[in-house]
Amino acid sequence: MNFPDITSRQNERIKQAAKLRSARQRTKQGRFLIDGAREIGRALDAGVEILESYVCESLCTSPDAQQAARRLAAANVSSVTPEVFEKLAFGERTDGIVVVGKTPQRRLEDLVLPTHPLIAVLEGLEKPGNVGAILRTADGAGVDAVIVVDGQTDLFNPNTIRASLGTVFAANVCTATVEETLAQLRQWKIPIFATRPDAQRLYTEIDYGDGAAIVLGAEAEGLSAAWHADDIAGVHLPMRGIADSLNVSATAAVLFYEAQRQRRGG
Repeated sequence: MNFPDITSRQNERIKQAAKLRSARQRTKQGRFLIDGAREIGRALDAGVEILESYVCESLCTSPDAQQAARRLAAANVSSVTPEVFEKLAFGERTDGIVVVGKTPQRRLEDLVLPTHPLIAVLEGLEKPGNVGAILRTADGAGVDAVIVVDGQTDLFNPNTIRASLGTVFAANVCTATVEETLAQLRQWKIPIFATRPDAQRLYTEIDYGDGAAIVLGAEAEGLSAAWHADDIAGVHLPMRGIADSLNVSATAAVLFYEAQRQRRGG
């Protein structure tokens, strides 16, 4: 690779990029970090605008990393030393490639849905790993859209990106408020099923065939009062031990695949 070298951790571009580990800086700059060849590839596939790219040649040795670097050749690529790369990399990733992307704006009104869609709604989730895991599961199960409602972690937190394996960049993932989401689901006439430990109906007793919005809340706080309306059905998973609930990402996986099992005839 014949790119300009950055050898100082005090380089101004490096310092500004490293600040993007902070949610406040991601909001302020309108930019975010993507660390990892697979995640970068999926961001490119989704049309995310890449603003800066940093490659450490001694670490960028895997076929996936080298392919990602080739795809970024026109995106302001700089080679960096291992010491500089360490300042940018998140955790212990060793793909040798980190990029800065422009934060996508994913809005509720931009969703394109089929007839009788299956939608996941995530309200108030705090842990980036849980959000990312649910996005990955939703992608695997073929959920038509994921709406992150009043999230306590931003979608482009590095932990969310990693846990989602880059599926966070899909066009069918968006953010909205509770009020916006409820109004839109009701306008679409999509049945809404809210997961609650005190609900009377088992998840297997629900008919998901005419479309469904499956609503999941934070494990500590649960869902807000907005999801207790008369036109929203409560649903729960049976708990046979001493715990009263599953991890929210495990609950999501059970519900998504049960819904698709029904919808696709078993």
